[in-house]
Amino acid sequence: MNEITEKTACFTGHRRIIHKHMEERVTDVIRTLAESGVVYFGTGGALGFDMLAAKCVLQLKKEIPQLKLIVVIPCKSQTRGWSEKHKQEYEYILSKADKVTMLSEKYYRGCMLARNRHLVDGSAVCIYYMYKESGGTAYTVSYARKKGRILVGII
Repeated sequence: MNEITEKTACFTGHRRIIHKHMEERVTDVIRTLAESGVVYFGTGGALGFDMLAAKCVLQLKKEIPQLKLIVVIPCKSQTRGWSEKHKQEYEYILSKADKVTMLSEKYYRGCMLARNRHLVDGSAVCIYYMYKESGGTAYTVSYARKKGRILVGII
């Protein structure tokens, strides 16, 4: 693992947030990791937990300016079918991110999982929000475990 990877954490989580006080919990985890030297935080920009986590990083940057938000987009059309409100929120996050990487111009089957693997591969820590053992979040947590990443679950 290189020096930047050792200072990087990624987020993965379900789109639907069913637990209360998630912002506070995520903020606490980011703050604790920042105190241990993690400064780069990567998200996939998806609805739900990804966007919540991105907003928490952006909010904490006011207090801890060395934090960096990295957004890894699976494809240009990621927001297809989203509400106007969610699209605006997404564009705001992208505009405030320190780095935005788009993995593919076009959607293809598996591009979301490719994005998740990319995030895990570039991180030492995987922060996750998972309340069911299926779907993309479960896949990503399993992948992170196989890769030997530190896992931090938030519930």
